[in-house]
Amino acid sequence: MIHFEWPYLFFALPLPLLVYWLPSKNKSEVVPLKVPVLLEGMNSSVAATSNKKTSLILLTIIWILLVLASTRPQWLGEAVNIPSEGREMMIAVDLSGSMQVEDMSLNGRAVNRLDMLKVLLGDFIERRTGDRLGLILFGDDAYMQTPMTFDRKTVQQMLDETVLGLVGQQTAIGDAIALAVKRFNEAEESNRVLLLLTDGQNTAGKITPEEALEIAIAKDVTIYTIGIGADVMLQQSIFGTRQVNPSSDLDEKSLKNIADKTNGHYFRARSSADLAQIYQLLDTLEPVEQDQKQMRPLSALYYWPLGIALTLCFIYLSLTNITSRISNRSI
Repeated sequence: MIHFEWPYLFFALPLPLLVYWLPSKNKSEVVPLKVPVLLEGMNSSVAATSNKKTSLILLTIIWILLVLASTRPQWLGEAVNIPSEGREMMIAVDLSGSMQVEDMSLNGRAVNRLDMLKVLLGDFIERRTGDRLGLILFGDDAYMQTPMTFDRKTVQQMLDETVLGLVGQQTAIGDAIALAVKRFNEAEESNRVLLLLTDGQNTAGKITPEEALEIAIAKDVTIYTIGIGADVMLQQSIFGTRQVNPSSDLDEKSLKNIADKTNGHYFRARSSADLAQIYQLLDTLEPVEQDQKQMRPLSALYYWPLGIALTLCFIYLSLTNITSRISNRSI
């Protein structure tokens, strides 16, 4: 729809009429010389009257267009939702070698930990409307895969494209925490949240989890840690089938300490159902902004009437010039 920023300027439309109706001064002009009117002058008089009407119409249209342009007409588009900058959430995903253990079940089939995480974490990302999300992958070292962005589809795509062994076989939990804290935008007034998913303990990196924890506390970052892996798994061997604990390397004590000291929570995901419930609980602990901000895109339209008015002004001046030359030649 069309919107006028300064509609009160439409009251200027009748100004030329007011000027026209003002009383004119009586001036007695002395004609120094009288020239007899020739027969051809009658035709020039008719032409002058016609030109006067044309000029009056052009000037009227030009004035209306200029007033219309001065009111700043704008086209208001459809209302669209804009992200509310209420939270920054960094997601750190463990890509160590142990993530290939197939102790998870998804849709009735056995899958490894990373494949299960991709599906369920992808659903969680899709629900985080209004949050700025980032993705960190860590193994032997920690790498920023996706910087902070409102583009959830890009974050989800980069997660889907991850493969085991991409960043090494070990687990650099301390580096992942330190990199996440460093990447949070300090200029933004927002809740800074780190979601750390791992199935092991810190075995690599330049920074220990304890050192990274101190940095996170100083920067007021809330960390939610999730330990992934089943407690029991059947393993085939030459001696038959035996039960093993595939999560024996999981350092729950350290993960719980990190979460507690940053006002977060530690969660244990022994199955895909557990992980899905954890994501739902995270939606409760860190709720998505419900009051969506809306905006209507504005497109300026003033240059259309202004351009047409300038074109008509050029036409008017050209006609006046041509008429003046014809009159001079006839005299």
